[in-house]
Amino acid sequence: MTTAPIPDRPATRPARRAPTLDGKRLAAYALIALGALLTIAPFYFMFVFATHTRSDIFQLPPPTWFGSNLDENYRNLVERVPFWRNLWNSLYLAVLTTGFTLFFCTLAGYAFAMFSFKGREVLFGLLLATMLIPGTLNIVPYALIMQALGWIDQPRALWVPGMASAFGIFLMRQYIGSSIPRELVEAARIDGATEFGIFRRVIVPLTGPAMATLGLVTFVQSWNGFLGPLIIFRTAETYTAPLALRSMQGIANTDWGALMCGVALTVVPLLILFALASRQLIEGLTAGATKG
Repeated sequence: MTTAPIPDRPATRPARRAPTLDGKRLAAYALIALGALLTIAPFYFMFVFATHTRSDIFQLPPPTWFGSNLDENYRNLVERVPFWRNLWNSLYLAVLTTGFTLFFCTLAGYAFAMFSFKGREVLFGLLLATMLIPGTLNIVPYALIMQALGWIDQPRALWVPGMASAFGIFLMRQYIGSSIPRELVEAARIDGATEFGIFRRVIVPLTGPAMATLGLVTFVQSWNGFLGPLIIFRTAETYTAPLALRSMQGIANTDWGALMCGVALTVVPLLILFALASRQLIEGLTAGATKG
């Protein structure tokens, strides 16, 4: 008489242990929370001060909750400067600068990453060397060139020189070289695609995270730019938002409530943009970090 074989017992999985908060992890979380609090605090008080009068802002202790003076601060803001015109100037410059930077930096990055030509490494090294030059050294030559061209008080004096950047070309070259196989480009060439067709149909769709990172960084730099507009613009109607807000400051008669209202309105578009593009920004900054 034969007996049926006894089936093997399934291996029992070890029970998962619930994560415990030891001292080191708790201290790390506390430091992260403190850093987040210190980062958010200036923005919070900026919005709070935008709703208070100057006397309320400078009382001790300062107000920590929203007040009822927002309407008056807004009226004082638009009476002192053409704020919405200045905000439009900032948006116009930021959009043009970002659009041209994305196009030319991606195109140059594609050329440096996928083409082999004489002097490529030397040219790329000279491009990187320009990043070592302090920007303040370019102020006088920049102002003289713009004056010679007759571009003073003209927006093109800012977005034309900003159509490409060494950092943007470096970023796009590194991303394209590490993330896009050469075989894919060669296959497109064999299929009869032109070089610009390859750039438009292959390179651009595959460089989304890097382009989002470069676009966000470029937009924020242009939006917050102060030194360039200070050199170029002469009239209040051509001021950008940071320059217009700076013109509201005086030695003793600064309306800090109106100024904080303007700063808050200027920061809101950047917060919205970062919230929408934060995922792409992180992907672009960490691209290639886990590749062998």
